[in-house]
Amino acid sequence: MNLIGTKWKPLILFHLLEGGLRSGILQKHIEGISNKMFTQTVRELEKDGLVERTVFPVVPPHVEYKLTARGLSLEAILRGLDAWGLQDSK
Repeated sequence: MNLIGTKWKPLILFHLLEGGLRSGILQKHIEGISNKMFTQTVRELEKDGLVERTVFPVVPPHVEYKLTARGLSLEAILRGLDAWGLQDSK
C-alpha cells in the first residue's frame, strides 16, 4: 500500500497500462492534479521502480513515462479497482 496508496499514484499507473505517454499528455489525463503534485508523484513512482522516465535530447525537451515490469505487475489490481469504481457508480 505504501507504493500506490495515495490519491494520484493509482491514476497515473492506470493511464500508463496502455503504454508510454509524454508527460504533458499523461498529466492532462489526470484531472485536477497540479504540476507540482504530478512531478512529485511520478518521481516517487520512479524511485519505487514502478515507472521509467525517458528524456529525449530534443528541443524542446521531450519526457516520456512508461511502466516497468514491476509496475506492470500491478495491472490486475489497477483494473480491479477501476471495475469496482465503475460498478459502484451505477
